[in-house]
Amino acid sequence: MRRDTQIAVLTGDLVGSSELDASTIKDIFRALGRASGEQANWQEGGATLTRHRVAQHRGDGWQRYLVQPEYALRAALLFRAAVRSKGRHFDTRIAIAIGDAGEENITDPNKATGPAFVASGRALDAMRGDVRMVHASGGALGAATRLADQICQGWTAAQATAVFHALHPARSTREEIAKRIGKSRQAVDQALAAAGFRALDDALEMIEAAEA
Repeated sequence: MRRDTQIAVLTGDLVGSSELDASTIKDIFRALGRASGEQANWQEGGATLTRHRVAQHRGDGWQRYLVQPEYALRAALLFRAAVRSKGRHFDTRIAIAIGDAGEENITDPNKATGPAFVASGRALDAMRGDVRMVHASGGALGAATRLADQICQGWTAAQATAVFHALHPARSTREEIAKRIGKSRQAVDQALAAAGFRALDDALEMIEAAEA
């Protein structure tokens, strides 16, 4: 990886982790790992979207980086959906930053010191109140991320599960999603509609077209 490569970094921590037992935290991190695997399949036969598994730190914290930064918000929503699918009272905060990788080879995101890693970590530290997802760039991306965050906070576990399977950029059909999660097509349609997915998907398409 060249030193001037642009990447996206997602830095997160679990909401209310002090009230979660070790088994529950482990289960949530397994869900984050599944999201990481799903994300790696987003571009079949193309460049990998990510180069490292979810890196856990400080017990309830995690970090992930993407080599295709235009997918940053879509990836953040995927991780939110993965955690939220475990139950409505589970969630993760996420701070997104885009910038230079800053290192020739990133083998451990927890030890990386490139600009994107620093910006993402600082944005998470600065997050206050009921905000659970921010974009360090501010501006239009920051606004879109804040609105997406508000939508995410209302997801039920069933809605989050449907969204998780609908976020693939190649778009799985509703029938395919229904088969994966063992629900009817009608149930999937209802879950995605209630989750505000159509608006989110439209916004993601516009962002990715502009950023690519």
